[in-house]
Amino acid sequence: MNRRSFLASSVTASAMAAGTSRSTGTTAREIEQTSAEYYELRLYQVRRGQQHNLINEYLQAAWLPAMNRIGIGPLGVFEVMAGPESPTIYTLIPYKSREIFAGAYARISADPEYQQKAAPVTNAPATEPAYERTESSLMVAFNGMPQIQPPNFGERQKGRIFELRTYESHSKKASKKKIEMFNTGEIAIFRRNGLQPVFFGETLIGNKLPQLTYMLTFDSMESHDKNWAKFVADPEWKKLSSTPGYTDAEIVSNISNMFLRPASYSQI
Repeated sequence: MNRRSFLASSVTASAMAAGTSRSTGTTAREIEQTSAEYYELRLYQVRRGQQHNLINEYLQAAWLPAMNRIGIGPLGVFEVMAGPESPTIYTLIPYKSREIFAGAYARISADPEYQQKAAPVTNAPATEPAYERTESSLMVAFNGMPQIQPPNFGERQKGRIFELRTYESHSKKASKKKIEMFNTGEIAIFRRNGLQPVFFGETLIGNKLPQLTYMLTFDSMESHDKNWAKFVADPEWKKLSSTPGYTDAEIVSNISNMFLRPASYSQI
């Protein structure tokens, strides 16, 4: 079995084993019925200078147009503003199905235009690698937000920033409870207080499992600080977060976050 087939099979098995009800689970049948997307969060660890420039050129000129030509998008490309391992370039890729995810690399690799424009990266010699390493995680969207929602801040769009947050749990059951909490109330409270989500995803394949990841977007850091303060003070949030079974002490063991700024050519 090749790697892509293994990943597709793993996704199916993980999804089928995941949950028992719509509010807490992400079974394969439920995913298909709700048209929930899959998200790949891929990062490129690069050195400053030549590698950094080369990967940006590759993503803009070769990878992003080729992915769009096979119907995959919108695509996000981000630089680390605040967080570990800078410079690191993050890409966010939505897929409509497991099959599209599994076949995407083969499809763009067969694209003559991609082959030509990607050559400086794909044909880079071992003595001059195009990047240090790549890492990737695969997620499935929450039922409460089954599809990606890129921001539109109008005149303030160019100043947009993104906050990427990951919640780890001590067990799969606890992680499912946190997903239930988002689906049944927390996402709505986010929106009411100006915390605009881009996606919510349950990590199926990746590091530090079990975990979930989501992304918020703001038109400025001032808006970030203001809207988070409103959320924390919200009476409905205080009630929900203190409800037995939903407290952080019971279901969340670690929270990490970083700030990202989109590349000029990012579609998200």
